[in-house]
Amino acid sequence: MMNTDTDVVGDAVVSASGQEMVDELARSGKLDVIFDAIDSGEVEMTGQGGFVPALIKAALERGLQAELSDHLGYEKGDPSAREHPNSRNGTSAKTVSSESGDISLDVPRDRQGSFDPKLVRKGQRRLSGLDDMIIPPRAALQRGRPQACTPGG
Repeated sequence: MMNTDTDVVGDAVVSASGQEMVDELARSGKLDVIFDAIDSGEVEMTGQGGFVPALIKAALERGLQAELSDHLGYEKGDPSAREHPNSRNGTSAKTVSSESGDISLDVPRDRQGSFDPKLVRKGQRRLSGLDDMIIPPRAALQRGRPQACTPGG
């Protein structure tokens, strides 16, 4: 059962711990679906095309998009974007090595070229200490979206 240290974001309950999230996924049956796919060989746990690298990719790309939103001063799809002098300009492909294998990222960019991501820095080719790179999801979701920070910050 989830403890009382939770937040509600929209209709979702955000737990204070990863274990509670895993427990909730198990109760809902979604964890069984994931492990059934892994057990049957449909999906690998780690390595190229694995579940863990895909989860890391999703978290990093979400964090990079949040960083760009902070840099630009508006969210993606915000009608007020026209009022800002800089805007989104697609993504650039980048591959970084991690403890879970190589991860291909789509790094967002801005038209002025002034976006300098902190989560995965320009020129960075190796990830280490993912826990130090991402603010805990509970704190980030209190702000309404994932938030990136500098390593150790």
